Amino acid sequence: MRTFRFLRRPLVLLAAVPLMAALLSGCGAPGPQFTILSGSENDILEPLVQEFCKSRNATCTMRYQGSLDIALALKAGDPGADAVWPAASIWIDMFDTTRRVKMVKSIVQMPVILGVRRSKAQALGWIGAKVTAKDILAAVEGGKLKFLMTSATQSNSGAAAYLAMLAAGIGKPDLIEAGDLDKPEVLATARGLLKGVERSAGSSGWLADLYRDGERSGAHYQAIWNYEAVIKETNDKLIADNHEPLYAIYPADGVAIADSPLGFVDRGRGKVVEGFFTDLQTFLLNGDAQGKIAKTGRRVEIGRATPLAADPKTNLDPSRPVTVIRPPEPAVIQKALLIYQEALRRPSLTALCLDVSGSMQGPGETQLLDAMRFLLTPARTREMLVQWTKSDQILIMPFSDHVLWTARASGEDNEQAGLLARALELRANGGTDFYTCGAQALALMKPLLQDGQHLPAIVIMTDGKSQGAMSTFESAWRADGHRVPVFGVTFGSEVDRAQLDNLAKLTGGRVFDGSKSLTDAFRAVRGYN
Repeated sequence: MRTFRFLRRPLVLLAAVPLMAALLSGCGAPGPQFTILSGSENDILEPLVQEFCKSRNATCTMRYQGSLDIALALKAGDPGADAVWPAASIWIDMFDTTRRVKMVKSIVQMPVILGVRRSKAQALGWIGAKVTAKDILAAVEGGKLKFLMTSATQSNSGAAAYLAMLAAGIGKPDLIEAGDLDKPEVLATARGLLKGVERSAGSSGWLADLYRDGERSGAHYQAIWNYEAVIKETNDKLIADNHEPLYAIYPADGVAIADSPLGFVDRGRGKVVEGFFTDLQTFLLNGDAQGKIAKTGRRVEIGRATPLAADPKTNLDPSRPVTVIRPPEPAVIQKALLIYQEALRRPSLTALCLDVSGSMQGPGETQLLDAMRFLLTPARTREMLVQWTKSDQILIMPFSDHVLWTARASGEDNEQAGLLARALELRANGGTDFYTCGAQALALMKPLLQDGQHLPAIVIMTDGKSQGAMSTFESAWRADGHRVPVFGVTFGSEVDRAQLDNLAKLTGGRVFDGSKSLTDAFRAVRGYN
């Protein structure tokens, strides 16, 4: 097995601090309050973190966010956490411009691979075969393969899969340079592969749950790009539920590796907190902890622990050597992500159902209009890498107890401006019925989905309980035949979360809490569309 290390900044060697350890653990003295901002893929490792924290009488909190969320928190200055643990160093390198993150150390390594339903892999002739990006592209272009993949601009697993696609087009995994991104053949390869995206998301963990939920609901997705270890976790659950497992495809022309860096955020909390971090990091890197981590299917450095044995049925093999895509320089990654968002990803078709019922009067109305200013102002969405393009289609449908009006536009800057001007005229009044808005959105979207080009989504922003019936939407959704997910954005204290949860469960969507910031909630939704 190879050792992978991609950190560009100097690493601080960990040293024993006996006095500090004694102070933290002795005589039952309380340890610090310690918060880690972490990628969702680390949730399986939280018991190890809590084991250490308990031994030091410390209170530790792991807050799970997407890679871009962690990066943006660093860019803003103080992320409100004592440590960050994103999936890959590239997010720290690109966004920690003030270099507040110190003592960065890779905890594990996880290649991003393609998990294919085993019967589909059999039909494609991939069982036991050497599969390249060209083979995957041929399957996509031939209409034989679709897959789930997180957004490259919002989640590291999507970014890693995308960089591997670019490297395959370039033909040199060891070095991706800015000039390579201007080559038509490179972009054509990536664009062709991305046409295989059936559903997108802003979270690797949520996407894996969606795949498993599809087995129970009958959606039966064909494949998923995700971390090798997450593919294993997904298989463990699929097999336990008597469902068909995923077959691991390691593209022969290269995979990108998530190096899982854990770094300390210097917030001026003193040496005790800093010492606690170094001890936690040392604990996670010791042989015993690394052995437990290896049992989850994650890769660790040679000599620290024995990797899991290969599984012939699923082709998962954490000891398998892989061709590694070398992470480009931050400026090249920034350019690549911009190209993904504006030129290569599958375009979106998004219907925005906006609650302007009477209960939205006052602060609710103000915050809704602020959210619209964000979503329909290109300069602001570009900062968050969620900008619309001319290929995207946007439907705005304000509603109370009925849909007030509908407007449709592309993501062209001037067309967004027209939508925004009309949205800013909205005023709150009347009752609430978001089921009818959802049903009407389906009817408007149906003819636009016939060409199969767009990724559809309905977004319902509401602060109250719908007075309509869910059957109004459900019957239309089941009859429509398209897999259109519904995403809810909650606002205020009176919202009936259960109704939106039921819509999300039915359609494979998700509900986001907009009570603190509608703008942040709408930005998060864009990562799923």
